[in-house]
Amino acid sequence: MQTSTDRDAYRAAEEKLEALAPATAPDRLSGIADDVLAVAELLDREPRLRRALADGARDGQERAELLRGLLAGKVSDEAVDLAAALATGRWSSPTQLLGGVERLGVAVLLSAANRADELGEVEDELFRFNQVVDGSPQLASVLSDPTTPPERRGKLVSDLLDGKARPVTVRLVRLALAGFGGRGFSASLTRLVELAAAGRDRQVAYVTAAALLTDDEERRLGERLEQMYGRRVSVRVRVDPTVIGGLSVRVGSDLYDGTVLRRLSEARGAMGK
Repeated sequence: MQTSTDRDAYRAAEEKLEALAPATAPDRLSGIADDVLAVAELLDREPRLRRALADGARDGQERAELLRGLLAGKVSDEAVDLAAALATGRWSSPTQLLGGVERLGVAVLLSAANRADELGEVEDELFRFNQVVDGSPQLASVLSDPTTPPERRGKLVSDLLDGKARPVTVRLVRLALAGFGGRGFSASLTRLVELAAAGRDRQVAYVTAAALLTDDEERRLGERLEQMYGRRVSVRVRVDPTVIGGLSVRVGSDLYDGTVLRRLSEARGAMGK
């Protein structure tokens, strides 16, 4: 679990990214993101290095210089600076440091989409692809199976998305295949949707309905949720005919279940008492 110390360590690198992104072209940011994610892959492969960079007994600048020495000339200077900012911070564990580097790579990718004015579309494409996967047990099984060769799963994603989704979306889906933040594939995609929404200062509301909402219904629901939570909300609708009618809405840990299915279940329970 991430601690306040971890959040402070991540914030230092996040501030560097916030200064870098507005003056950097989207394609350049995408390249920097790939470099940062390559650093995450390195730390994943090298547990001794991970432990050394998270060692609180070492001075933060010493840890940063160790990483700079390893990365110099191998990745972009911007990626080195961002990764070094993370290494300077104090982390609660090597695993949290690895997660911070991986999340920072995602943040740079999302910044690239934002600079290209495509962040909303990337969020939508990630959500829709997750819906496609959830609706196909066979596809979900293949993409979620760590014993299936990564090359096969990656090719399947390319076949499904290349030319149909933005490059940032495809890159994020590939990251989900590897289990972003130690999550399963579907959970990784869900988390990436939420990070994309956060990049637009929005919170995600997951809505389950028996049929698609009309544009007006979705708009009114979004406005109501925004009043409740005091911030903009990205409404994401999943159709499930088994709920019969009504809506189930989840925002963060809050769940509002007003479906007919729930009411029937409660009625059956009451009759059985």
